Amino acid sequence: MTKPDIILIGGRAYRWQEICELRRRQLAAVKAARGEQPTLFALKDDCRPVAERTATGRYQEPTLLGLMRSD
Repeated sequence: MTKPDIILIGGRAYRWQEICELRRRQLAAVKAARGEQPTLFALKDDCRPVAERTATGRYQEPTLLGLMRSD
């Protein structure tokens, strides 16, 4: 069975390609209206060692106790 070229919606006939094109335009309009959201604050690079960047890493390799033992 071949794909139908026309779809009936509410008793009216529409071409499937026209419906797809209208939907693409609708999505593009929504995306353009939304725009880009600016950040609330300036992003900074994390200069901590890799192990200290996550809670798991800080738990597994605590540095505070290591610094206290060094003295």
